[in-house]
Amino acid sequence: MEEIYETCFLSSVPRFLISFLFFLFTSTVVVVSLPEDSSAIISRFQQYLRINTAHPNPDYSAAVDFILSQAKTIGLESQSLEFVKGMPVVVLKWAGTNPDLPSILLNSHTDVVAVEHNKWTHPPFDAHIDQAGNIYARGSQDMKSVGMQYLEAIRRLKNSGFQPVRSVYVSFVPDEEIGGHDGAEKLAESEEFQKMNVGILLDEGLASTNENYRVFFAERSPWWLVIKATGSPGHGSKLYDNSAVENLMKSIESVRRFRAAQFDMLKAGLKEAGEVISVTMVFLKAGTPSPTGFVMNLQPSEAEAGFDIRIPPTVDAKLMEKRIGEEWAPSSRNMTFEVWKKEFFKRKVPVLPVTDGSKPWLALLEGAVKKANGKLGKPEVFQASTDSPFYRQRGLPAIGFSPMANTPILLHDHNEFLNQVEYLKGIEIYESIIEAYTSYTDHTRNAASRDEL
Repeated sequence: MEEIYETCFLSSVPRFLISFLFFLFTSTVVVVSLPEDSSAIISRFQQYLRINTAHPNPDYSAAVDFILSQAKTIGLESQSLEFVKGMPVVVLKWAGTNPDLPSILLNSHTDVVAVEHNKWTHPPFDAHIDQAGNIYARGSQDMKSVGMQYLEAIRRLKNSGFQPVRSVYVSFVPDEEIGGHDGAEKLAESEEFQKMNVGILLDEGLASTNENYRVFFAERSPWWLVIKATGSPGHGSKLYDNSAVENLMKSIESVRRFRAAQFDMLKAGLKEAGEVISVTMVFLKAGTPSPTGFVMNLQPSEAEAGFDIRIPPTVDAKLMEKRIGEEWAPSSRNMTFEVWKKEFFKRKVPVLPVTDGSKPWLALLEGAVKKANGKLGKPEVFQASTDSPFYRQRGLPAIGFSPMANTPILLHDHNEFLNQVEYLKGIEIYESIIEAYTSYTDHTRNAASRDEL
């Protein structure tokens, strides 16, 4: 018979000490019980997770209504902007005592990626909590957790009587998962944003599989490459040179060798994930469809392959494009190519130095995390893409940070989850960060802080 252990917490225990430590054996099931105030916090998180904002038809109106209702209960100023019809941007404000100082912007996105419902153990929009305290939901890591942690941290700080010196803005933007052009990009270009006088932005990061929280100061840019090969059609039994599929296979092999070389550097520990050029083939298309599948005795006249490429900010874009044109898709083999979202890379995003201890924002972040009994890892280049470049290109420092330690990285994966204890710890971390950032009043560094971390 399975033994069931229930952990009860005293209301007098500090919030961050609600973490538990059990040794799980094969016959053991852990049931986690939370104090009343923590249960209410988790319940609010579940409410947000249950709003289906997955593409291609995200329910933005329900998300906006929920966020505005939370802002009202906390006592924050709020406005809903719509730069593009059907793409609402919510901006909340906690006014500081010195509005002349540049403000703090806490950014998150409301949309989540699509799900394959039959691949999930628990329905992806039920926000089911299992007996180990894991909250299963699309967006639990990417990134509804962070948006709600901002609000819960502010709620606690306000309830404690804390008054920020710098103003705090919290933005909830749409469409990050499909490029961010109708959400964060429009906000960054707006008059409303100019009036906010932002000095530092916090945005999403990644979970950490160990005890150290991960922090990101730059990110790789996405290049979505489609290579197309053409050739003469022919009977399936005929052997001849330069068929469309043969030419494409030569290109795929060239890409594979490049990918392997980059991957070898990563596996050998010579570079971090954000420092290599990643290339992943995401589709392969050729052949002539028929009612029963494909016409098997007809060699196709066209063949295509698509690749998701992520390029570090230190890479020369012109050299990369030259490689594509000369090695991967040469016109001499009847090949053409197109790079989508290349304009993303053309922004003049500075490669920010992070080793100088005089840079205030990373130092403040590290101190705040330590004060909340957390550990911060070495600053990294983010391996995917976020909304941060829309602000970095305007000269603003932006830091990627999602407080999820000892957690598998499950963004865009089946059975995405975040443990409720880690979620609550993250709120404590953000309390400390917001307190440190909004209290920072070094006027001599204030102007410089816009251009450096």
